[in-house]
Amino acid sequence: MHTNRRSFLKSGAALLATGTVIGCATAARTDPAALRGNADALLRNAVASGDVAGVVAAATTREGTFYETAFGERVLGQGPAMNPDTVCWIASMTKPLVGAGVMQLVEQGRLDLDAPAGKLIPYLGEVQVLDGWDDKGEPRLRPARSPVTLRNLLTHTSGFVYDIWDPDIARYTKVKNLPRAGSGRNIALQIPLAFDPGARWEYGIGIDWAGKMLEAASGMRLGAYLRQNLFAPLGMDSTGFRISPEMRARLAKVHSRGADGRLTVTGFEVPQEPEFESGGGGIYSTAGDYLRFARMILNGGAGNGNRVLRADTVALMSKNNIGSLRVSMLKTQNAVLSRDAEFFIGAPKTWGLTFMINEEQAPTGRSAGSLAWAGLANTYMWIDPRRGVAGVYLTQILPFVDEKSFPLYLAFEKAVYQSLG
Repeated sequence: MHTNRRSFLKSGAALLATGTVIGCATAARTDPAALRGNADALLRNAVASGDVAGVVAAATTREGTFYETAFGERVLGQGPAMNPDTVCWIASMTKPLVGAGVMQLVEQGRLDLDAPAGKLIPYLGEVQVLDGWDDKGEPRLRPARSPVTLRNLLTHTSGFVYDIWDPDIARYTKVKNLPRAGSGRNIALQIPLAFDPGARWEYGIGIDWAGKMLEAASGMRLGAYLRQNLFAPLGMDSTGFRISPEMRARLAKVHSRGADGRLTVTGFEVPQEPEFESGGGGIYSTAGDYLRFARMILNGGAGNGNRVLRADTVALMSKNNIGSLRVSMLKTQNAVLSRDAEFFIGAPKTWGLTFMINEEQAPTGRSAGSLAWAGLANTYMWIDPRRGVAGVYLTQILPFVDEKSFPLYLAFEKAVYQSLG
């Protein structure tokens, strides 16, 4: 799958030829000293004030990392210190990694973005739409008006949604006594659609199903496929669904913010012997590893001396794939796990193939057309092809869009842009 392409990385002409993915082929001008002065103070003060237990933040250009730091503790009040190679649960930042693996198989003709997904996964051809409730409180179901496709699954337009943010699916899972997708149990994915495929955008479990399509097409377990075809070629040695003993020695714990604003340590961990590996949110990683993935996207599919995706594939992943639909606010149904969630409220946002795309320049300085997403425990990343910069911010705090961690992330991102020439 991957071939040595060091010459590609040295070729400005080749970078420029990838168009909207790479944008300007010149290196981003950075001022690491200014960033360190500003960002270090932000992050250090947040830890000192108790806003976050620990934080790792890093930024990269196409050429390499120019800022990387960590403050605080992996486990509040217990140590050891957070450091740049601390392993964190990245939750839904898993999705773009799985999307890259899926798109490798699309390149090879082993998966089709627009064919009915039920041809490969029978349930996806049989799933019905939740169409309200009868007088006894039982769900009413009807056939879908169009088939679910892989593109639907990758863009959150399939009708598969999360119970955390959808009241009807939250009610359905309660009535049917179903576990959540994060349980790693196959039955957790056996939910109806909240709407007809293609009718609207709503965030959900589609990429868990896309991961199952990858497994069906490749004949490999999801984690094994990603290790062989993405993580190993890019040098992402501390990334995976399973927490190896070496990774566990560097693992940060997830914390929960109570109603009083205080943080407490939780025992949460993604199941290590799941029935299925969650393409939607099961991976553990480090900031440095994730920046290797981000640099690959910035460089049009090449990284660590290997090509893992074609430049035109990265271009397709990086553009609006939902047409006139728009990303909307996610209204929480579970305040323990998430607050109401939306980036840059009021700004138009679309979706690529596993990335959110801001269609206007963001208040942080992020360019229009940039790619981004986040993880439930307040992990965040962005990739700005126009400016040639990307960043990763990792804390381990619930609920999502935490009142302290989320603004800190935005302040860090703004500091990165203020350091660019």
